[in-house]
Amino acid sequence: MKTNPLLMLLAVGLMVGCSTKPAIPVNEGQALVMEASVLAAGISAEKPEISTDNGATVSHTQLYNEQSKPVNISYRFYWYDAKGLEIHPLEKPRTITLPAKSSVSVSSIASYPDARKVRLYLSL
Repeated sequence: MKTNPLLMLLAVGLMVGCSTKPAIPVNEGQALVMEASVLAAGISAEKPEISTDNGATVSHTQLYNEQSKPVNISYRFYWYDAKGLEIHPLEKPRTITLPAKSSVSVSSIASYPDARKVRLYLSL
């Protein structure tokens, strides 16, 4: 009896698909999201880093203003669990004034102890 190679491939694909853990991927390249207007205003930022401080999960990053005038920036941290699910309640958006030709550090503490990933969204 001959086996159909297509049928074998389908069976292997189903077994592989069933053996993976369900998760929503959070792309590392999307850890920092900046609106085009932020870039046009001469603002740059580092990718947010996650660390632990006294048992709390914390994220921090540096924002840089290349302009010769202060710029008001709105930002919000979004936290995700190990499965890639967004953690609620969401933080409220915050606003900070970046002084001319300088940098400012912004940070966030996760409301959920098992937070694993973070995304920082910047807008004007």
